[in-house]
Amino acid sequence: MQQSNAYKYEEIKEHFEDFIKDQDKEWIKENFEDLHHHAFNNDYYIIGTYQAKKWLGDEVFNVIDIIKQYEMDNFGEVNTDFSEPEKVVNMYTYIVGEDVVNNWKTFEAKVKAYNQDGKNQGGIYA
Repeated sequence: MQQSNAYKYEEIKEHFEDFIKDQDKEWIKENFEDLHHHAFNNDYYIIGTYQAKKWLGDEVFNVIDIIKQYEMDNFGEVNTDFSEPEKVVNMYTYIVGEDVVNNWKTFEAKVKAYNQDGKNQGGIYA
């Protein structure tokens, strides 16, 4: 599911970029396959009901629909408790985070391939 035009995508992307900046290159390489888990499943994105409600704003029902679709597609049932705004925000950021991480990994793979051609362009493989 492509989420690059999703609600608060850029904010969630910045969260991931900040997470990556806090890690060293070796850790990133060792945990490459689990980056999404570490960035979006080991800690809460939003803590507090008030903050979560404010974050969701007028998009709450669209966010809930995205979560329902994702959970039905991936688990065959809906498990998120929609009566708890924190859980809604954190599941939504987990979902959008998949796209963010996959886009980042695609970019890193292109950088790696480019660097193998002898043109150092940065990335974790520089």
